[in-house]
Amino acid sequence: MPHAPEDKRKALLRVRRIQGQTEALARALEAGEDCGPVLVQLAAIRGAVNGLMSEILQSHIREELGALPEADDRHAQLAQDMTTLVRTYLK
Repeated sequence: MPHAPEDKRKALLRVRRIQGQTEALARALEAGEDCGPVLVQLAAIRGAVNGLMSEILQSHIREELGALPEADDRHAQLAQDMTTLVRTYLK
């Protein structure tokens, strides 16, 4: 869970966008839309959820590694490397 106010605000904005996307998906399904647009909407939702997961994981890594009493340049580099891996994996 992001604890920094800016990280929390970003996460909540992403969640609200995802809610809007899922509501649009529900409307499309109720209206009997063709499969193509529904699949595009599902892919957009998946991308948005992955983006949210990436942001929260990055925030967690920064908070946990930055909170170590012995935090130094090595920890900062490790945090950067881990966030790069997370971002790459979730694309």
